[in-house]
Amino acid sequence: MLTAVVSASEEQKASQAEKQRLGQQLFFDPALSRNRSQSCATCHVPDRAFIDSRENQVGSAASLGDDGHSLGDRNTPSAGYAALTPQFHLKENGEYAGGLFWDGRANTLAEQAAGPPLNPVEMAMPSKEKVAERLLDKAHYRKIFSSLYGQEVLDDPEALYQAMGDAIAAFEETELFAPFDSRYDRYLKGEVEFTQQEELGRTLFFSQQFTNCNSCHQLHTSPRHPQETFSNYEFHNIGVPMNTELRKANKVTQVDEGLLMHPEIDDPAQRGKFKTPSLRNVAVTPPYMHNGVFKDLRTVVLFYNKYNSRSPARQINPETGEPWADPEVPENLSMELLESGPALDDRRIDALVAFMKTLTDQRYEHLLE
Repeated sequence: MLTAVVSASEEQKASQAEKQRLGQQLFFDPALSRNRSQSCATCHVPDRAFIDSRENQVGSAASLGDDGHSLGDRNTPSAGYAALTPQFHLKENGEYAGGLFWDGRANTLAEQAAGPPLNPVEMAMPSKEKVAERLLDKAHYRKIFSSLYGQEVLDDPEALYQAMGDAIAAFEETELFAPFDSRYDRYLKGEVEFTQQEELGRTLFFSQQFTNCNSCHQLHTSPRHPQETFSNYEFHNIGVPMNTELRKANKVTQVDEGLLMHPEIDDPAQRGKFKTPSLRNVAVTPPYMHNGVFKDLRTVVLFYNKYNSRSPARQINPETGEPWADPEVPENLSMELLESGPALDDRRIDALVAFMKTLTDQRYEHLLE
């Protein structure tokens, strides 16, 4: 009986490994886009911490589509560590949390992977049937899909499309996407020491008295948890201004209502709220915020600091030389969180940036300035 259990476990591992290999092929396959010019990896580049590093007329604030000119309206999130995102749910504190995309509308990686191929401004395939045709064009896909999901999947476009998403999700669950080997992780293991600046940044980050950063950017109760993703995945409106350059380029005029655009949410109190992103690899994944409105990580810290500083200089966006623009959605601001600490001087701001740089996976450390 024990032999049978072990054998079954080995078969499951072999099947999962095969599914991950299939997902890897699909992740890099441009045939999943209408003009065969774009794959998942086009907007989630493995060598760039799984973000879209292509320059375009909006400075990578949003991604170009398969047609070469269509633009999205939100910044492409990193696929790194995405597998650790909890499903969309309402927490006991009354805040929504979890889900994939900026508004949490996909519950699983498989659901998320199924979105871009059919999105008209992304990979722009006209239907699931057309995607299935592309997959069935390749003999090795027919062989692997039938082996993993059953022969009948080849005759059912809906089932084949779901299997595609499932395989891509399996690939995104591999260690490649979440190695937990940053300088911070090595610090926790006692393998490296932080500089004085990094240590100050770490202390400030986890301090309820000075910054309150970890109120939103800490998932586990212990600040030394070995698999901390640096997000509680809650949704908040922090007053991010409209990216007018992006809106002008993509000819979108309506306000981005964030969580209120989730198909299950109709509560006006959720308007303008966006999911708190993981800070893993944050220093090498600009631009920032849901619409890519800020180019530099230090600007993001200064943006938060403006809520607690009375200094006229702190009310100026260093990237524009102008006062911080008004929130795109002025209601539902999380002011209790935003105004929870004292103003920070340059030394402490720089220390926070230095600490966040330690959250960079080892293979991306060469991308740090």
